Amino acid sequence: MRILFVNPCIRPDNPRKVFPVGLGYVVTAVKKAGYKFDLLDIDAFRYSDDYIEDFISKNIYDVIAFGCLVTHFKWAKYFTDIVKEKQPNCKIIVGNSVASSVTEILLTKTFTDIAVLGEGDITIVELLESLQKDKSLYLVKGIAFMEGGKVIFTEKRDVIKDINTIQFIDREIFDIREYLNASRYNAHEPYPMPEEDLIVMNVNTARGCPFRCTFCYNVFTDESIRYRWRDISSIISEIKYLIKTYGANYIQLYDELTFANKKRIGEFVDSVIKEKLNIYWTGVILAGVLDEDDGLLAEKLKQSGCVGMGFSLESADEEILLSMQKKINLSKFIITRRILKEANIATHTSVVFGFPQETPETIKKTIDFCIKEQLSPSAGFLLPMPKTPIYKYALERGLIKDEYEYLLGLGDRQDFHINLTSMTDDIYISTVKSEVKRCQQELGINLDDPMKTVKFRSRDKI
Repeated sequence: MRILFVNPCIRPDNPRKVFPVGLGYVVTAVKKAGYKFDLLDIDAFRYSDDYIEDFISKNIYDVIAFGCLVTHFKWAKYFTDIVKEKQPNCKIIVGNSVASSVTEILLTKTFTDIAVLGEGDITIVELLESLQKDKSLYLVKGIAFMEGGKVIFTEKRDVIKDINTIQFIDREIFDIREYLNASRYNAHEPYPMPEEDLIVMNVNTARGCPFRCTFCYNVFTDESIRYRWRDISSIISEIKYLIKTYGANYIQLYDELTFANKKRIGEFVDSVIKEKLNIYWTGVILAGVLDEDDGLLAEKLKQSGCVGMGFSLESADEEILLSMQKKINLSKFIITRRILKEANIATHTSVVFGFPQETPETIKKTIDFCIKEQLSPSAGFLLPMPKTPIYKYALERGLIKDEYEYLLGLGDRQDFHINLTSMTDDIYISTVKSEVKRCQQELGINLDDPMKTVKFRSRDKI
């Protein structure tokens, strides 16, 4: 059975090449199970559409598998169209949030044969075995497919409860040098060393999220087990391997949430210091975890090599935060930021504009907060995602009239797609852009497009 895995390129004009952790885990599991396969890494090599179409024409496979975010549904349709045109007998498997959140639309409006729902590490191996041995797809948990003109969902697959049992990613499956050569673009300012000396690698420490923000969808979340984390010893072992094998000197802990409590922070920094890893690193913290008495813990964070910590603000308006179900207290956000800043650790945050309650005044309120706190946030327009409460809100009010057409038009959150506010489109867009630009100018940042912040996420000095 000839198998091809594909890593799409979502932003071909962006110099950043982020190593695909999700796909990495999937192909590592497939390799461990003994399957041979090819990899078409579009993101690493920035292949053109012509190259992709020529490759699919000349290389015949029994199975082609890929995954992407639901925001790139249009690419999923384009690619499945090409595959079925060139290879009508090939089985197309699709995963990630485009498969889990719009399963029926994906299966009925594209040439996808099988959708992998949720976590794919185990599912993909069982699915390949089923296809190879011509077994019934009904026996594979966690998938969906078409039969007799209907979408069939098999029994739900439980998430992997202990993610410490998952093998480290075999990065040699990929052309890792392509990612290493471009890795410096993944670091945010301010840099702890000359940019050209940075060797940045990402490590996943947890899956899922303990919260339920009304605008966010997470494919790794299960109702019974919302948040799973790796043992600190496992994380340290992987980091040591990346240092020894690739010379990594800057580690991005690549999670929805890395540190949900002080105990885990303490265990991690103590281990990094004890093992003398001599790295710089960034992670994601829960705003409010650090309080007034945590100055010493913040100093240990700095001692361990922490140069940046991310935690989302999203809005400075209390009513909007409540609507988001964002478990954030602005005063605690300020304290957490101050404690980190005093330890000379940069902070990165994001904001989203466009909840139904949004007005020019609330937009200005959020930007005023950012200016006061000297934050240059990653800013975006609200983008209702399928299977979220805010998406349901937009459907019920007729703001999304045709889901298929809506999905085809999706893209980055930095670009305007839909308006849920009472403002006109012009006022909404111009107010957001002008206010974000005002914030950047106050912090000495000058960008052609204020919404495309790229690496400018802080003016903190380290």
